[in-house]
Amino acid sequence: MAEPNGITITRVFDAPREQVWKEWTEPERFAKWFGGRGSEVPLSTVSMDVRPGGSWRATMFAEPGRREINWTGEYREVVPPERLVFTICDQPGQPAYELCTVVLTDLGEGRTEWSSSRRGECRPRSTSAPARAGRPSSM
Repeated sequence: MAEPNGITITRVFDAPREQVWKEWTEPERFAKWFGGRGSEVPLSTVSMDVRPGGSWRATMFAEPGRREINWTGEYREVVPPERLVFTICDQPGQPAYELCTVVLTDLGEGRTEWSSSRRGECRPRSTSAPARAGRPSSM
């Protein structure tokens, strides 16, 4: 679903919530799926310190032409195995980023609902009044 300042995607997986959580929080698993078809994320480029204030990074080589994308971010909220909130940026060193929220809901019988939302360009809390109030600058 498109929203004025972001997007939310919801899917159901035939996998237990704890397994889906590990896909988001363990470098070996994350490297295998992040970026999708036509992209590669070498495990050696993935670093995850999964705790509030911890950082993460990954380098993706995307088609066409194996364009290099250096992803970075910081974990804001970590509630295993149900909620992960982190920043994501493909321009390391820049003040802009997106805020990603992943919510995993146990549906029983080994099924999990995954909902992921990304909110458009935010500014660090110290640089804009909307960001200091907890709202993206684009709102």
